[in-house]
Amino acid sequence: MSLTVTAEKQAELLRQDGNTYFKKERLGAAIDAYTEAITLCPNVPVYLTNRALCHRKRNEWTRVEEDCRKAIQLDHHCVKAHYMLGLALLQKKEYGEGVKALEKALDLGRCADPKGYMVEEIWQELAKAKYLTWEHESTRSSWDLRNLKEACETALKEKHFRDTYQQEGFVDENAKSHLDQLEALGQLFKKVDDDDTPTEVPDYLCCNITLDIFRDPVITPSGVTYERATILDHLHKVGQFDPITREPLYQSQLVPNLALKEAVKAFLDTHGWAYKMD
Repeated sequence: MSLTVTAEKQAELLRQDGNTYFKKERLGAAIDAYTEAITLCPNVPVYLTNRALCHRKRNEWTRVEEDCRKAIQLDHHCVKAHYMLGLALLQKKEYGEGVKALEKALDLGRCADPKGYMVEEIWQELAKAKYLTWEHESTRSSWDLRNLKEACETALKEKHFRDTYQQEGFVDENAKSHLDQLEALGQLFKKVDDDDTPTEVPDYLCCNITLDIFRDPVITPSGVTYERATILDHLHKVGQFDPITREPLYQSQLVPNLALKEAVKAFLDTHGWAYKMD
């Protein structure tokens, strides 16, 4: 038996030991086991992601990031590595890069197992990150708009004072013009503020079953669009038929509704409040 085969078998046994320790919440022992496995076989990404999960439990986010980046170098399609890397970056307040990593994990997860628990978990974290990003930007934007509105109002008042002083015979006309300008200014800023105020998501962007905004919409031969994971769950647990039209329906007949998916993305890009989960 070659030394390589022996090392691989020993590393796999160490991984199993690490899994056992992890289930018993013995994180230190689990980390040691995974580290030994990595030493024996440094090119196996699952050993790195398993150790990263232990570091995540300990809130050791710098180590989570290090292990996940190494795992991604070995396997760029590793869902768990992209997912935990995203979480680690968010902890460092690197929101842009963190969201990118979560989006990558979500895309990979949907390809691997569209209705798996990982996809839902990743979406929840991504939605939370997107909402917090919107909330932060919205607060800053509101403050900037308020300051800008006050500056504009002050400038208009100063202009009105100068015009009134220079054109004594047109006081009433200047006063009306000034009030009209203030009203127009107020309406403009109100519209900008309203565009960023939470309302309701349009019905056509929501699944007929979950009533939530679409994440991964698919369309049936009858033209009805559903959330992929939801309709797959229906086909598996209830029966092979369309829940609305009652016509026969099979998984192979589901087609991604790319136009609606783009519409949802466009809506969320400008209405970040819609990411908030109830």
